[in-house]
Amino acid sequence: MKHHALLTTIAGLLAVVTLAAQEQSSVSSQGGVGSQGGAGSQDGVSFQSGVEVINVTATVTDGEGRFVSGLRREDFRIYEDGELQEITHFNNDRSPVSLGIALDTSGSMTADKMSAARAAIDRFVYDLLQTEDELFFLQFANRPHVIQEWTTDRRAISRAVARVLPAGGTALYDAIANALPIASIGQHPKKALLVISDGNDTNSRVGVGELRRLIRESEVLVYALGVDGTLQSTRNAPAIQLPPPFPFPMPRRGPQRRFPPIGGNTPNRARTTAERVNADALRQITDDTGGRTEVVRGFGELEGATARLADELSKQYSLGYSSPGKRDGRWHDIRVEVRDRRMAVRSRRGYIAS
Repeated sequence: MKHHALLTTIAGLLAVVTLAAQEQSSVSSQGGVGSQGGAGSQDGVSFQSGVEVINVTATVTDGEGRFVSGLRREDFRIYEDGELQEITHFNNDRSPVSLGIALDTSGSMTADKMSAARAAIDRFVYDLLQTEDELFFLQFANRPHVIQEWTTDRRAISRAVARVLPAGGTALYDAIANALPIASIGQHPKKALLVISDGNDTNSRVGVGELRRLIRESEVLVYALGVDGTLQSTRNAPAIQLPPPFPFPMPRRGPQRRFPPIGGNTPNRARTTAERVNADALRQITDDTGGRTEVVRGFGELEGATARLADELSKQYSLGYSSPGKRDGRWHDIRVEVRDRRMAVRSRRGYIAS
């Protein structure tokens, strides 16, 4: 009996010690005794109940259009709905990117155009991006189709691009609408989509207005490279006045509306090589995200355009601030400024608190 009582006592003491160790571990994981409300920290961003961290990627250029690096936190100002916000997160180092590539493979993409596009994409993924960047590849003609899902294997992307065969019309807006949710689940905080096309949309069911709404609900940077042999390159063009934003609050998502593509095109109409890139429509799509549209003259300029994009991705700033997290379903305007007013800042224009 005494032996049994001794074992029982020892077991009880072990249980008490184990419980104390678990409690100490729990306190340590929550930031110690001084932590409040179970707040934690990851990558310098604080997460608390009722507070949402809004992430903003900013691109800064000088008066000559060159990317500006080396700025500090105190050089920036962020405003939400006109009110100055405290920057709680800042990073001026090159951040890895989760990037989708959407290539126009419609019938107008002749053999020489496809050859130039493949060469530009190969150089982009092999030589200009970083090894930690992940990619997926989507082709679009009459409809979009994902050829290669997320991967860091550059050879897989190159093989996917080599397999495409041009045919059909151009469902450009549908392609972006389908690529957005894929890009949004990338593993890296910075998420982007590159669209390469040589013409206007002819086959999409989603219109530019609906697409802008989808874009405003995402954090994906959207870039468009338009190849148009009838236009001068916009590489050194002056800054473009952006169209005014849509009135808000945004309507709740209901049954999908069908919008006619910009330019009077109707779905399923055969595309001719004379159709030109609709740069204004592309800018409406890309500029809301903090991305941009560049139109080059001929596929020979495509490699230079992708090199400029890679340079931009490497010199962007990651900013973050805490928003009250109203969840009111409304659009909230974001404006980013730098102290040196000679510099220009491009970033997402806002977000929908849904």
